[in-house]
Amino acid sequence: MSQAHPDLGDPPPLAAGVLRVTPLGGLGAIGRNMTVFEYDGRLLIVDCGVLFPDVEAPGVDLILPDFSPILHRLDDVLAIVLTHGHEDHIGAVPYLLAHKPDIPLVGSQFTLALVEAKLAERRIEPLTLTVKEGQRERLGQFECEFFAVNHSIPDALAVALRTPAGVVLHTGDFKMDQLPLDGRLTDLAGFARLGSEGVDLLLADSTNAEVPGFVPPEREIGPVLDNVLRHAHGRVIVASFASHVHRVQQVLDAAHAHQRKVAFIGRSMVRNMGIARDLGLLRIPGGLMVSVEEAIDLPPEQIVLMSTGSQGEPMSALGRMAVGDHRHITVAPGDTVVLASSLVPGNETSVYRVINQLSRAGALVVHKDVAKVHVSGHSSAGELLYLLNLVRPSNFFPIHGEWRHLRAHARLAIESGVAPDRVVLCEDGDVVDLIEGHARRVGQVRSRYVYVDGLAVGDVGESLLTERRILGDGGFIAATVVVDSVTGKVVGGPAISAKGFSEDPAVFDAVLPLITEALDRAAQEGITDPHQLQQIVRRTVGRWVNDTYRRRPMIVPSVVEV
Repeated sequence: MSQAHPDLGDPPPLAAGVLRVTPLGGLGAIGRNMTVFEYDGRLLIVDCGVLFPDVEAPGVDLILPDFSPILHRLDDVLAIVLTHGHEDHIGAVPYLLAHKPDIPLVGSQFTLALVEAKLAERRIEPLTLTVKEGQRERLGQFECEFFAVNHSIPDALAVALRTPAGVVLHTGDFKMDQLPLDGRLTDLAGFARLGSEGVDLLLADSTNAEVPGFVPPEREIGPVLDNVLRHAHGRVIVASFASHVHRVQQVLDAAHAHQRKVAFIGRSMVRNMGIARDLGLLRIPGGLMVSVEEAIDLPPEQIVLMSTGSQGEPMSALGRMAVGDHRHITVAPGDTVVLASSLVPGNETSVYRVINQLSRAGALVVHKDVAKVHVSGHSSAGELLYLLNLVRPSNFFPIHGEWRHLRAHARLAIESGVAPDRVVLCEDGDVVDLIEGHARRVGQVRSRYVYVDGLAVGDVGESLLTERRILGDGGFIAATVVVDSVTGKVVGGPAISAKGFSEDPAVFDAVLPLITEALDRAAQEGITDPHQLQQIVRRTVGRWVNDTYRRRPMIVPSVVEV
């Protein structure tokens, strides 16, 4: 099994007849999925998604893949193939098209509709090619065949890439629900046919590789939601991903059965369900839907609110409700709140914080730990083994997962018969070449996190995030001193102001004479350079804070010469 090596150098020039695979995101974290395939000097991109930040990236809105390895080659990009419409697979498309708006987008009808709605907000009119399962399209040297896969969003696709160097299957996100609500099964027969033809490289979703068995069918959720509504005496609020059309359909059906009206809350929920309705993917009984304003005036026992915010996002509709900051809805005793989603790794703390806030407000909170209100959209280990045995790939490349998921999936591949030296574990930016049927890592390109903060893209780096973490953990201390420009002696101050450190301004009285003494000693030694004096102030205050409080705030010294 190939291991990740941080010391890889630049990849060699691509040789004739070789297929190059470069993941720019999706490895080591759930999100930012983007893989670049190169053959004969042309590039094909599969997915272009975002990663949502955690507490280690304060103030950051989104994290993008690093486009820098391909920015100088955008004219060589044949297309961006999108496997499905989740944000971690399409969310970065507007940022890449900002560099070159005419890169064609290839995907299913629903996927492209979601992307086009995002691009319309940025006044970008994309070139699109709508495809569906069973269809084949030639994009340069890549012959693409699309397969239906079942996932927690309609119209998801896997894609096989046929090139002179070999056949690659990229599953996208998938599971094998044998009783899907829309009747659209994962194309196991197609995968078996492809396997019999010979698959040289399989890239497969690893999210649930540690989970044994098979994912339960979506149909099991409907009766649970129906039971919740049957026993709820007040208002019901259901939070789900804004793209989970099947879950929303189940909520609509249950609400209709219990004579409740439904209102959508959250901009993305309203937009996505409007698209799903227009494409015939969401069936809404007549008279069921009302506006939020109308819902407020209805008796609580007659309303269901379908909301975003199932991952505890503080600015989402449910997040605002939980803290009493929503413009229309205030959670009250008697409300029932259903979190109809799984926990994306890294979001656990945020989700449980919202659960506690809702419970404190008096709501009954129903979530996956207490009732079966969600099933995963990703294949568990049993299904992953099933796929491996169907496809029988010569080489295997686990994608879409944290490191524990990737390693678990790699072990499954070896157990299924893939040779250990044909299983490639990679970091984002590792370059893998398929040479004469053998996949091997040949180098590495830059693949850093690119942070979006408001309208700024890439302006926030690791050093700035470190400063923000320090500010969040220890607060801020500013120390100002006025010194004689000739002698370096203190002639004014020192004065200290602080934010986020202490509410008692007198806490710094003890350090003021220490600063003066340190600067007087420096003056006696002939030190008058303002920068050196600032460092003396910083060290003096830092040492005192550490000895007295065992804390590490950000310290900003200022020495003014007169």
